[in-house]
Amino acid sequence: MSDTAQGGQQHGEGAARKTLGTKRGGGDPATRGRTTIADGVVEKIAGMAARDVMGVHAMGSGFARTFGAVRDRVPGGRSVTRGVKAEVGEVQTALDLEIVVEYGVAIGEVARAVRENVIAAVERMAGLEVVEVNIAVSDVKLPDEVEEEEQEPRLQ
Repeated sequence: MSDTAQGGQQHGEGAARKTLGTKRGGGDPATRGRTTIADGVVEKIAGMAARDVMGVHAMGSGFARTFGAVRDRVPGGRSVTRGVKAEVGEVQTALDLEIVVEYGVAIGEVARAVRENVIAAVERMAGLEVVEVNIAVSDVKLPDEVEEEEQEPRLQ
């Protein structure tokens, strides 16, 4: 009988060690901790993805582009977030984009392509569900227009 008791005791200790072994470290490493993504990160991803679409000439309103042209002249000052606003939650994001399209392109098709490209890039890179991408077309770049960004500032 003592042999059985000892065997049972040894089995019980082994089971306790085994249980402790599986609890070490808290389980799956992917579930240890939290990842947060700043609005600016999503804005950069969306800005780059929108600029990659044929027919998008620039991002932002006239004022934002003028201000951005000055900032772009400063080394490291180029802003890919110009014309992009993101609201980022824990698992979802919503985006507002302001674009300037090239003259002659179908605005609806450009907007659709921008949405598709932005959604794919943000969902792939940030792992967030994109619930909406609102696009405001603020201007059309005519073929004979001089670029605001190309003009040198005048000194008086």
